[in-house]
Amino acid sequence: MSTTPPAISPSMSEALTRLWVRFLPEIQSRTNVLETATQALMAGSLSDGQREAAHQAAHKLAGVLGTFGLHRGTDLARKAELEFSETVPAGASADLSAWIAELQQLIESRK
Repeated sequence: MSTTPPAISPSMSEALTRLWVRFLPEIQSRTNVLETATQALMAGSLSDGQREAAHQAAHKLAGVLGTFGLHRGTDLARKAELEFSETVPAGASADLSAWIAELQQLIESRK
C-alpha cells in the first residue's frame, strides 16, 4: 500500500492557492490569538476568555492547515489545543512558545 498522496491537478492546485490567499488573514489572526494567549499563560495572567479563544483558534487551525499541505502545522495546532483545553495544567508546557513560533513560520513560508 502506497503512502504517497495522489498528485494534485494544476487546476486543484490553483484553487487551493486562491483559497489560501482568501483565508490567510483569518489564519494569521488565529495564530495571533495563540501567541497572545501563550504570552498571558506564561505570565500567569491568562483569562478564561483568552483560554477559550485560544482553544477555539487552535482547534480551527488544526482542522484547516492539513488541507493546505501543512501537516506539521496541524500537529502543532493540536498540541496547542490540548494546552488550552479546559484542564490547562498549572505549569503549561515550556514548549508552547516554540510550537506557536514554528506554526507561525510554517504559515509564513506557505505564502
